[in-house]
Amino acid sequence: MSALFSMMTKKMLARACVTFGVLVYALVIPYLEINPSHVFNEAWPPHARLHEVWQLTTHCTLGLLVLWLTWWRGEVAIASLVNVCVMGGVLMAYLLADGYGGSIHSGNLESVVLGVPVAVFAAGVVVVLATVALWLGRPHRQDLL
Repeated sequence: MSALFSMMTKKMLARACVTFGVLVYALVIPYLEINPSHVFNEAWPPHARLHEVWQLTTHCTLGLLVLWLTWWRGEVAIASLVNVCVMGGVLMAYLLADGYGGSIHSGNLESVVLGVPVAVFAAGVVVVLATVALWLGRPHRQDLL
């Protein structure tokens, strides 16, 4: 009985970790970027704004896919990897910013958590939680027998 409870608890925790990531990139980030500092920023070239809307819609639709994979299909591993791809992309863009003249600072949210910009911290949390979900959702020895 306790093994079944433990397995169900791990499955629910894994789903919660994945869902948190989706909330970050499919709800919080669009909320922060659909405004005059990003999507409606007249100082940005129209093509840059197109890329911004493309990124937001892609992330929102990927978020829907991830929720479907997680809650209806039980495919937590694949869903976790999608979260790593989406928010790992933020981390890569941040790490490569000096090479292309980019910046994580937008004027929207300039807070720092543990010495790093909040956007980088949030992306890191999502990647860590996706990794935790992968670990929680891995096959257990009794599942393989």
